[in-house]
Amino acid sequence: MPLKKFESGSNMYDWIGFGHSHLGGECPHKCSYCYVDSPRFGRPEKFTGPIRLLEEEFDVKYGEGKTIFIEYQNDLFSTDVPDDWISKVINHTLKYPLNTYVFQTKNPIRYRGFLELIPNGSILGTTIETNRDMIAISKAPVARSRYEGMIGLPNKFKRFVTIEPVLDFDVDILGQWVGEIHPDFINLGADSKKRNLPEPTVEKIMALVEKLKEYGVELREKHNLQRLLPK
Repeated sequence: MPLKKFESGSNMYDWIGFGHSHLGGECPHKCSYCYVDSPRFGRPEKFTGPIRLLEEEFDVKYGEGKTIFIEYQNDLFSTDVPDDWISKVINHTLKYPLNTYVFQTKNPIRYRGFLELIPNGSILGTTIETNRDMIAISKAPVARSRYEGMIGLPNKFKRFVTIEPVLDFDVDILGQWVGEIHPDFINLGADSKKRNLPEPTVEKIMALVEKLKEYGVELREKHNLQRLLPK
């Protein structure tokens, strides 16, 4: 299939123009709020069953001058994805060096095995919805391991943290984690699919925002956050 063009006003990051997925099957993390699951239509067949490599996706031409989110519907760096699949996907991006590539994972420690292969100037991120236990709603690596995996990544890459959907958290701990990662920016957003997740109070969100300002972190609020903020 061709590159996915993200329309203005969608729930995707507004600083990314396109997305592409080389992986089919269901993400092994099985988060209850998964972006791929539609409350109305369910999960597309392409993203059901065991995780697999879609060979036809390597025929997609990226061109140049784009910002492209690689594996926006799966997690390329999940422990279930073989090393050679990851290398093959990254090598596809290397054929089109005049783009900016965005990689995001809930297993960022695995970035370290591919830092020499990932294109310079790529943007590497992770999702940290909370500093607390998420075992009831996700099989992804625990939040602390994501925080630790992001520390010390080379400066040839920009780094970001996404706190979405923001879950109830401890202000000082989550703020400290983000500060120690030294991201170029964070994305902050709320559940947009009415999943009845444990969400923080308005006061906590505002306190976190103030804490992040102390660290000089650029905050990029997503439009869905407005539901949790003062009217």
